[in-house]
Amino acid sequence: MAKSKNTHQRSLWDAQITQRALVDSLRKLSPWNMMKNPVMFVVEIGSVITSLLLVRDFRFHGAASRFDLQITLWLWFTVLFANFAEAMAEGRGKAQADALRRAKSETMANRLNEKGVIVQLPSSKLRSGDIVIVSAGEMIPGDGEIIDGVASVDESAITGESAPVIRESGGDRSAVTGGTRVLSDQIKIRITSNPGETFIDKMIALVEGAERQKTPNEIALNILLAGLTIIFLLAVVTLQPIAIYSHSPQTVFVLVSLLVCLIPTTIGGLLSAIGIAGMDRLVQHNVLAMSGRAVEAAGDVNTLLLDKTGTITFGNRQATEFLAAPGVSKDQLADAAQLSSLADETPEGRSIVVLAKETYGLRGRDLATMHAEFVPFSATTRMSGINVDGRTIRKGAAESIAAYLQASGGILADEVRSDVEGIARSGGTPLVVAENNRALGVIHLKDIVKGGMRERFAQLRAMGIRTIMITGDNPLTAAAIAREAGVDDFLAEAKPKDKMDLIRREQAEGKLVAMTGDGTNDAPALAQADVGVAMNTGTQAAKEAGNMVDLDSNPTKLIEIVEIGKQLLMTRGALTTFSIANDVAKYFAIIPAMFAATFPVLAALNIMHLRTPQSAILSAVIFNALIIVALIPLALRGVKYRPMNAEVLLRNNLLLYGLGGIVLPFLGIKLIDMAITAMHLI
Repeated sequence: MAKSKNTHQRSLWDAQITQRALVDSLRKLSPWNMMKNPVMFVVEIGSVITSLLLVRDFRFHGAASRFDLQITLWLWFTVLFANFAEAMAEGRGKAQADALRRAKSETMANRLNEKGVIVQLPSSKLRSGDIVIVSAGEMIPGDGEIIDGVASVDESAITGESAPVIRESGGDRSAVTGGTRVLSDQIKIRITSNPGETFIDKMIALVEGAERQKTPNEIALNILLAGLTIIFLLAVVTLQPIAIYSHSPQTVFVLVSLLVCLIPTTIGGLLSAIGIAGMDRLVQHNVLAMSGRAVEAAGDVNTLLLDKTGTITFGNRQATEFLAAPGVSKDQLADAAQLSSLADETPEGRSIVVLAKETYGLRGRDLATMHAEFVPFSATTRMSGINVDGRTIRKGAAESIAAYLQASGGILADEVRSDVEGIARSGGTPLVVAENNRALGVIHLKDIVKGGMRERFAQLRAMGIRTIMITGDNPLTAAAIAREAGVDDFLAEAKPKDKMDLIRREQAEGKLVAMTGDGTNDAPALAQADVGVAMNTGTQAAKEAGNMVDLDSNPTKLIEIVEIGKQLLMTRGALTTFSIANDVAKYFAIIPAMFAATFPVLAALNIMHLRTPQSAILSAVIFNALIIVALIPLALRGVKYRPMNAEVLLRNNLLLYGLGGIVLPFLGIKLIDMAITAMHLI
């Protein structure tokens, strides 16, 4: 689907977001906020302690050490940079929330009262169950289901898609969203939400509340980082007695610097931003995740369940071929098939008219001048047709046409029956066309697989994801479509309970299951799946059951969702590896600086040849702060995902972020040491 400019896309350093993030980074200095991040809370406590010591020095001595002042400033910068990273991630969501608020406006609603009389009232007064009428040019006043009519709707305020969409009653495309505009016709809507509970309200709450959502993996990593922080805190505290015993006592400024450089401040400062940015990347793809857990689960999905109709296929069977009976030309069959379908407004009927026109040059007829008698389809006869110019043409199922011919003294030829059986075996639907008492041939109706589906499923297979098509069709038809689409397996004649049982079986084997769906009958399975992606065009029940909503209603988008989930996990793992690895360089910078005077042998560890102990410590602290800023783009954009096995992925991660996490700090600290020495900052 061609998209207009996506309103969710923003540049990484958008001026408005950056300005807001700078202010928010100061607001986040509140201890109650910092306590949510144990690592950075320890850095803030250290900054407060060194600041109090500076105040003491100024008060009682009238001056403070230049070294102590710079250490304190860079400790505060470390905290602020971490807050800035989180605020930048949150700011992108807040900008999206502001755009949604602009889309949400008070409108007047035409509500039907108990007597069926239209009463105008503000949309904020509508309640669930109210019936409203919306005509062309009017805004839909609230979320609801169309109960009568069909209309073209502009949903660009929600999806960013400029092309209008069709919404109609009685199907899986009956849901409408408050704040969208009806472009044509008139529809009757049953409101399904109360004020403050609309889809836009939920979207605003989701994008604004992203920073409060922590996934189980994120919580576990926070616990690990807190544990490492406690270990290093104990190690640093015990160093002072050792230093005193060796006649080289250290100042509080040096000890705090050592602690801040050794604890995992890099990942501690970026962890929250990584999670929030993952959800924001979904928003950029027009997908709303109800929780961070769903995004993470998408990265670990093993099995994907997809509905056939509307997901793998276009949703309506289309005529693809005319098979003429012996002694009948294809032109004759095409002419009769088109005539019998002129009044057939079903997608199948329209496709027959189009096939006859495009393949055999038969133009549509002027119904007004034909004086024809159309015979509508009946569930009893399972036929439809036309009586015109002495011709009696019927179109329908093979057995129904056979019975019709028998009643008029004709028979269904064996060749026609053979064509019918061949189409059925291939997974298609045969329709027989008869004129008067003779069968003219067969129309081949077929489910059309969407373009590129085989390649998309090959992508999923490369990610290690097994695809299963779910359909209510018979096994023969299901097998043919599954073969053409390239899915790994299929479930035919599936009922809602069958979908649930399949998901539970997969989950019982320890697999994470994702499913896409749009109908009310999909709701139980969407709720059971680890990742349930509901289509925005689907029913309200489906959207409430899933833990993600695809605003574009593109079922194959699950591939992007899985990639974003994997990207989130990879980014977190890569930056955790980098954070732990770069402690090695800081160790070589600070430990020799602390004890080289007392233990000259430790000078051998000064492999970077840093100028002085003070410049070494300050360089490490500055690098520790600046690396957080340098990694903000990576945290927000994420590590690029490429399908590969776990062994290759682990090796690449260790080489790039493990080895890089050791080498880069050595270079960075050395360059900073040279700079501060040249500028005589120490």
